[in-house]
Amino acid sequence: MLTQKMTSETGVISVSIQDKSINTLLDKEWLLTNSRGGFASSSIIGCNTRRYHSLLIGSHTPPANRIAALSTCLETITAKDHAFSLSNFEFDNAMHPNGYSHLLEFRRDLGVHFEYETATANLTKSIYLLPDSDAIALVYEFSNVSRTFEFSVRPFVAMRDFHATSHSGRDLSSVCNENELSIRGESPEMGQLMLYSRSMRFDQSPQWWYHFFYRQERQRGQDCFEDLWSPGQYKQRIDGPQRIILWAGLFDNDEPHDTLAAMELEVAIDAIRLKQKDLFRQNPPENAVERSLMLAADQFVIERTIDNEQTPTTLAGYPWFLDWGRDTFISLEGLCLATGRYETAWGILKTFAKAVSEGMIPNRFDDYGGQPHYNSIDASLWFVHAAFRYLKTSGDEQNFAGKLLPAVKWIMDSYRKGTRFGIHADKDKLITGGDVNTQLSWMDAKFDGIAFTPRYGKPVEVNALWYSNLCHLTEYYRGKNEDTFRFYNSLSEQVRHSFQKEFWNEGSGYLNDCVLTSGKADTSIRPNQIFAVSLPYSPLSGVHQKKVVEVVEKELLTPYGLRSLSPSDPRYKGRYTGPQGQRDTAYHQGTVWGFLIGPFVEAYLKVHGFDPTAKRRCRTFLSKLSEHLTNNACLGSISEIFDGDAPHHPRGAFAQAWSVAEVLRAWQMCKE
Repeated sequence: MLTQKMTSETGVISVSIQDKSINTLLDKEWLLTNSRGGFASSSIIGCNTRRYHSLLIGSHTPPANRIAALSTCLETITAKDHAFSLSNFEFDNAMHPNGYSHLLEFRRDLGVHFEYETATANLTKSIYLLPDSDAIALVYEFSNVSRTFEFSVRPFVAMRDFHATSHSGRDLSSVCNENELSIRGESPEMGQLMLYSRSMRFDQSPQWWYHFFYRQERQRGQDCFEDLWSPGQYKQRIDGPQRIILWAGLFDNDEPHDTLAAMELEVAIDAIRLKQKDLFRQNPPENAVERSLMLAADQFVIERTIDNEQTPTTLAGYPWFLDWGRDTFISLEGLCLATGRYETAWGILKTFAKAVSEGMIPNRFDDYGGQPHYNSIDASLWFVHAAFRYLKTSGDEQNFAGKLLPAVKWIMDSYRKGTRFGIHADKDKLITGGDVNTQLSWMDAKFDGIAFTPRYGKPVEVNALWYSNLCHLTEYYRGKNEDTFRFYNSLSEQVRHSFQKEFWNEGSGYLNDCVLTSGKADTSIRPNQIFAVSLPYSPLSGVHQKKVVEVVEKELLTPYGLRSLSPSDPRYKGRYTGPQGQRDTAYHQGTVWGFLIGPFVEAYLKVHGFDPTAKRRCRTFLSKLSEHLTNNACLGSISEIFDGDAPHHPRGAFAQAWSVAEVLRAWQMCKE
């Protein structure tokens, strides 16, 4: 079996590996990240199961244009009478070699560590990703050496777009200069992968290895085979306790060649430790779970270069998402405000405020550095919500009034008067937008021209946000500007009246999910209605708020979040598997979303007056997600989604910003 624990003082996650069941071992993953959007990731035995698994993925234009540089390494011990490898590769359902048979423990703290025990020697292999550069240290520490042997490390190079896979015949080349190895891809845009070791010698012996198999990609219906190139091997004679370090970094072609040679391991580890210490300075965690959630939250806060200036932003999820507006501002409270990172929150808000166009913030920035994408009906309203939460939490009236309020009013005025995709306030003052060909809400799955959740018109959560934001503006101008106060107060009252009329389904006792442009109400039982209770200002009466919470708990609540559709609906899909078309049919048709536990907990606490009994109950709602944080999928983070059907297998991105953020926020709301 796998014995897992997390120490309360340090938040270290360790897995004692006793059962060598390969499927169980390959289902657990690890992730290290830096401030540039770069990362390192694999399974807990070091066998890559995704195209996105790599010892080093970096970016030349952070965080976009990410390059999978160093994929993996073959580590071999060779003595006079025997040779074996500590590495693990999968080739179409065949494991070779199977170094995990020597693995005793996996551990994650400032880096990740693999503890091996062999008849020849014991080895602790550690991986550290530098916090502010695309560089890693592979550290091999030998002990209990019983005989002299040769240790070799053969690096396997991808040098490709991290969304792609590599195949033989590509024009990869390497140049070795004493202890430093430079590897270049097919185009200058790839930059160069540099490898350096002070002690090991490098022997050139270039090879292509074929058909590495990525089981997670096969499950997702993606290209699941890859060929990797190796320029040769690093070798070192071991005759006693010894530490070996192999540095690897992805750099632009014009960066100095002595960059890696100047690095010191202790300095790198101290930099990682200092970053964690700074994270806890403003809001020290009270226990191991809160500490792990705060560490997980930090992995999504990165920097983006805009107009040659470094500015904070957040990645929506690993391994494949960049910064999305909707995700950023749903996550901002948990990632930044709940952790006391007000300056970071301000920087993120300012970044998106600068990018407002036609009264809309970007739904997402481009993966390859192109123009932002403005195709969301709710992202801009979430920005307004987050701006007011920042004001309330930080008290930063000066920056809010000077930099954020103009963007807030531009968005609200544009939504009222009209902007892209036909988004505007209808005669009843509710927000409507889109048509049969658009998917503008967060339930945006579309494949081969088929929209699986057609929510054009008036989505319930969009109008709950619209109402709450109008109330924010009303209260902001109370006592400041009487005319503006009266305007927003009158408009919010009209919206409240229309909301109750259009969305409350008296016969069923819950909120309609959407009112289509035809005027027909979509009466599907979906989680979007919970926002009409959880947001700071609700357009519903207390009685109706309680009924919404009750129906959502009964129909949608699972141990890992809320289902996106009630199982009683004939369109319900309980499993999220298969190729993209099949997965998209389930994405918002029953799949569980972890982030929705945040608004559900908040709504539950509101209708129960935040009393101690309600808080204790809500902690039970969070218990499985807390276990998932340290025991399943990506250890130390929370998955994007889960199957609607039990046992609710984790799916999608293995580390999702709003999942972590909303669990952390909910956890803090449940404190006695």
